Amino acid sequence: MRRVVVTGLGAVTPLGLGARLSWKRLIEGQSGVRSLRDRKIFDKLPSQIAGTVPLGLKEHGGWNAKEWLLPGDERKMALFAQYAMAASMEALDDAGWKPTKEKDLESTGVYIGSGIGSLDDVVNTALDYEKGGYKKVSPLFVPRLLINLAAGHVSMRFGFKGPNHAATTACTTGAHALGDAARMIMFGDANVMVAGGAESCIHPLAIAGFARARSLATEWNDDPEHASRPFDRDRAGFVIGEGAGIVILEELEHAEARGARIYAELSGYGISSDAYHMTAPREDGRGPLMAMQKALSSAGIEPHCVDYVNAHATSTLLGDASENTAVKKLLLGPFGQQKASDINFSSSKGAIGHLLGAAGAVEAIFTLLSIHDSILPPTLNLDNPGNPMADFNCNYVPKVAQQHGVDVALSNSFGFGGTNASLCFTSF
Repeated sequence: MRRVVVTGLGAVTPLGLGARLSWKRLIEGQSGVRSLRDRKIFDKLPSQIAGTVPLGLKEHGGWNAKEWLLPGDERKMALFAQYAMAASMEALDDAGWKPTKEKDLESTGVYIGSGIGSLDDVVNTALDYEKGGYKKVSPLFVPRLLINLAAGHVSMRFGFKGPNHAATTACTTGAHALGDAARMIMFGDANVMVAGGAESCIHPLAIAGFARARSLATEWNDDPEHASRPFDRDRAGFVIGEGAGIVILEELEHAEARGARIYAELSGYGISSDAYHMTAPREDGRGPLMAMQKALSSAGIEPHCVDYVNAHATSTLLGDASENTAVKKLLLGPFGQQKASDINFSSSKGAIGHLLGAAGAVEAIFTLLSIHDSILPPTLNLDNPGNPMADFNCNYVPKVAQQHGVDVALSNSFGFGGTNASLCFTSF
C-alpha cells in the first residue's frame, strides 16, 4: 500500500489567518471566542458568543477577502468556500506544490467538505423569494449553496484535474475528508490531495437551532473567553465557531522525489458509527473507541505507543465524558499506559470553539504541529476536571502548553448521527 505524508498546512481560524499563527496563539493560551452583542440580530438569543475569524489585513492575521480572491469571486463563492480557498493557497505555498505539467495537474485532487455550508444564502434567498418571487432568486444561489463548490473552486483556481470530492458528515467532516483523501492516494487515484474542511454558519438560525437542542454554552455571554471549557466540571455546551483547515497530503515517494518538507505521516484512519442516537453519544464511548482502535490497527501501532490524543471534546457534559471513557479504555491496561495520568489528552476547542465541519481538519493541523514541534497544546479554561459520570484523571494539559516529544498522535472527530473518525499521525 502506498504511504501518505503531510507536506503543507493552511488554516483560517478564530485565532487568526494562517496555520502557524493560529498554532502560536494557541500555544500562548490566547482565545478566539468573542461576543456577538455588537450585532443586533443576535441580541435575543440565549447564546451570544462565537469563535469568529478576526477581520483585518493578512499581515496582522486578519481576514480581508480581497487579499485572497480574484475579482468577482466574492459574488460567486459563499464565505465557507472563501475560507477554504485562502487556507488552500497557504497550504499549497507551504508545500511548495505549484504544478504546471499536465501529468502533475491530473494527479492532484481536492477533497474539501463542510458540515452546514452557506446557511446565509438559504435564509436570505428564502426571504427574498417570499417578498419578490422568482426574479429575486440569484442565478448564483445554487452554486453558492453546494458544499462541493469549495473543492470545485479550488480545483478550478489551480487547474487540478484529479479527484474532486466533498464530505458532509456534520462535525466529523474535516477528519473524514483527510482520511478519505489519503485513501485516494493509497489506491493510486492521485499523488497529491488538497484536503480539509471549511465552515461559516455563525447565523441566528444556526445558533437558535443548536441552542434549542441544548448544545450551546449559554451562561457565559458576559465572559466569552471562558465559555468553552472542555473536560471542566462546569462545562455546559459548545461555542459555535468558523474557519477552515487544509492539509496537503502526498504520496511518500512523490514527496521525497521533489525534496518536500514532511511534517508527519498519516499512518492510520478509523471510522465507526454509534448506531445509537441522533445527537447524544453513547455513555460507554464504544463508537469512538472503535474508531481509534481501527486507526491504530490500520497503522500497525499498539496503544502503548500513543503519545498524545487531540480530543474532539466540545465542552458538552455527555460528549466529553464519553470520549474520556473511550480514550482510557484504549490507552490503559496491559497494552497501554500504566496509569491515567500518563495519558496526554487535550482539546483545542477551549481556544477556538467548535468549528463544526472544519473542526477535524483544523485540529488535525494542531496535532501535526504537536508532532513537528514536540509540544502538547493546552486545554483552556480547565479549572476543575471532571463530573460525577466519569473519572477525569488524565493529563488534559490544563491552560498551559507542555513540552513533550510526540511520535504517535490520534486526532478525534465525532458528529451528529453517531459518526466517528480518528486519524493516526506518526513522526517521519
